[in-house]
Amino acid sequence: MAWLSGQRDGRPENLENRDDVAVDGGYIERFPLACLKAGLVESAEIWTHWRGSTPPDTRPGPSRHLKRRVFRMNGPQAPFASNDMLGHIAAFGAPHILCVWGLGVSEEILLACRDSFKIYNSIDAPALRIPPDVSRHFDLILTGAQWQSDVVQERHPGMPTAILPIGPEFASDTTFYPLDIPKTYDIIYVAAAQGYKRHDILFDAMAKLPSSLRALCVCGYGELTDVFRQQVAERGLSVDFIEPPGVPFEEVNRLMNTARLGVVCGVDDGAPAILTEYMLAGLPVLANSALSCGRQFITPETGRTASAEDFHLAIADMLEIRPSFDPRAVVLANWTWPHSIRRLKTLMSETYKKRASSAGT
Repeated sequence: MAWLSGQRDGRPENLENRDDVAVDGGYIERFPLACLKAGLVESAEIWTHWRGSTPPDTRPGPSRHLKRRVFRMNGPQAPFASNDMLGHIAAFGAPHILCVWGLGVSEEILLACRDSFKIYNSIDAPALRIPPDVSRHFDLILTGAQWQSDVVQERHPGMPTAILPIGPEFASDTTFYPLDIPKTYDIIYVAAAQGYKRHDILFDAMAKLPSSLRALCVCGYGELTDVFRQQVAERGLSVDFIEPPGVPFEEVNRLMNTARLGVVCGVDDGAPAILTEYMLAGLPVLANSALSCGRQFITPETGRTASAEDFHLAIADMLEIRPSFDPRAVVLANWTWPHSIRRLKTLMSETYKKRASSAGT
């Protein structure tokens, strides 16, 4: 009733001028903004859950064209149920495209959106972080590697999949770009201060390299920065930290431009958005050769992969030959959002054709 009575700011606002839309921000924002810019939708919102009893009002996102709408969740169990979200859908209708990330939403919400084109992307390394009774409702599952697509097919034979991870694929060259500023760091690692990001691999590598090497770790969230500080102090490493909650994207871009090399140390990680964000800022990338998803973005022109044991050797080599890389040009030619949104349009069109064919048989 709160939605219908106007007590809550409920009705989505249609776009007035598509030319005004800039596809900027983080990976969660870039995907809906790309859909908006490309004409796939007339309005776009980010829906999130609220654990308290009174969710805040709808808030503007980083773009004035993208609102963040908050719904009270029924409980802490995933996939998340929300009578509040169901009430909004009942009042104003289901979205034309529903994109679900991570731990997902309840089956009741997907049933309420039965006519929506439903997309799922786990973001993290598991291909499916949702149970079969939920995953069966999706029209398209985006993955970060072929092994993830294979896992989806094992559970749901014939379900459309595409290796199109939303983070690195929907990259924004206007958010991340080169700056003509001094290089004060050799290495930068933009990653959560959490164990699965494997900062220890970077620290171990630096301990085998000249002590003059300097690194910067930018942590947007996570609880291990104090532990990391103690570790680098004990080992005499030159590592600076930006602690959670991190800094705005403009400052992340500036910080990346102060370094010569970007690293991705994790193993059990989804295809991290930072892969192509580093590259758009002009940095070649060294990634762990055991990275679960996203190694396809590492080419001879964009960077290298190396095992944890050989990370120090690869760092030394890449810093020596850094001018031979051309990462930004490769991303612009392959993975910025206009390329990815064209692929998404094609995938959606193919799925609609299959739907029509199935209905006619």
